[in-house]
Amino acid sequence: MKQYINPRFVYHGEGALDALKGLKGKKAVICIGGGSIKRHGHLDTIEANLAEAGFETRLIEGIESNPSVETVLAGAKVMQEFGPDWIVAVGGGSPIDAAKAMWVKYEYPDITFEQMCTPFGLPEMRTKAKFCAITTTSGTGTEVTAFAVITDVHKGIKYPMADFEITPDVAIVDPALVAALPQKLVAFTGMDALTHAIEAYVSTARSCYTDAMALHAIKMIQGNLLESYKGDPTARAAMHDAQCLAGMAFSSGLLGIVHSMAHKTGAVYDGGHIIHGCANAMYLPKVIKYNAGNAVAADRYAEIADAINLGGITRAEKVDALIQFCLAFNHEMNIPNCISEYGEGGRKVEAGQGIVTQAEFEDKLSSVAANALLDACTASNPRPIDQGLMERLLNAVYFDEEVLF
Repeated sequence: MKQYINPRFVYHGEGALDALKGLKGKKAVICIGGGSIKRHGHLDTIEANLAEAGFETRLIEGIESNPSVETVLAGAKVMQEFGPDWIVAVGGGSPIDAAKAMWVKYEYPDITFEQMCTPFGLPEMRTKAKFCAITTTSGTGTEVTAFAVITDVHKGIKYPMADFEITPDVAIVDPALVAALPQKLVAFTGMDALTHAIEAYVSTARSCYTDAMALHAIKMIQGNLLESYKGDPTARAAMHDAQCLAGMAFSSGLLGIVHSMAHKTGAVYDGGHIIHGCANAMYLPKVIKYNAGNAVAADRYAEIADAINLGGITRAEKVDALIQFCLAFNHEMNIPNCISEYGEGGRKVEAGQGIVTQAEFEDKLSSVAANALLDACTASNPRPIDQGLMERLLNAVYFDEEVLF
């Protein structure tokens, strides 16, 4: 038996923030990251809408990229003192992920972080509060998913939380919140969304329900990502919906080793500065080639190629066409193709001139591979992988080598 779970309510399109006026409760904690939410006036709108609904609010701000265990514990303490019945998380993946983890610690103060990170092992939530997620980027899909990623900076490990109990009750997908996204963020989050959809479509946990969401998301990304990158507002709004559909696909259909590798390399190399969406963009073509060594996965990749009219006659030609499709996005949006080209902030540089030196890469290769194998996403990858193969694959994504194994 499989299950397909989404938030109870998804409000999308122009004016979706008005849905906050319909929430029922007395106290709401608002969790945000940086100052862009304030600068563009969105926080004022959110607070005004909640005030109209009768809420007293408390703000938790400054949630960093790759939110830490310490940030989660500090936010949970604020919640325990304030006693909210709604948690409203606003931002990209980091603030929403952090708020999900804070929510768990608020509901169950004595739960350990290790228990929180046991896949699908959380106790029943909503004993104290419900959760509303408002996404301000077009890629993570976390506003509709059962997942969160928290970083232990001391151990250099990213822990993906996975449990349907932390699927938000309400998701708000308002295009006004992404109208002013920086171009680089559009690129990285867009490729994150594409990776979500492709991995969900070939995952061993896929279903006809997740297939429908994944394929349509891929079609929308094909038609809108580059125009969104160039600043077209209609395409930008379409990408906001596309990434949400991709989120619905992978929340129930799960992911694969692109994300396993991104979680673990992003946590340790150069102090954890490999941006998640950029990592996915670099690794996706290599993983498609690796996974195509499994006949069922190769058939699924070929189905994607057919669905978006990439051409090719044989299955191998269709898989290669899909790989080139992904690489073309990287080229058009100036995304590195491999770790050795990864410059500061995801800037593409000459191979060998990136911020992760060959010495650092090789020194940490064995432990990164071992941690990637243990990542929750590895279990649903369509082709099995072991320590040796993972190290070879990581080498391929560092040096941009062809995957022939």
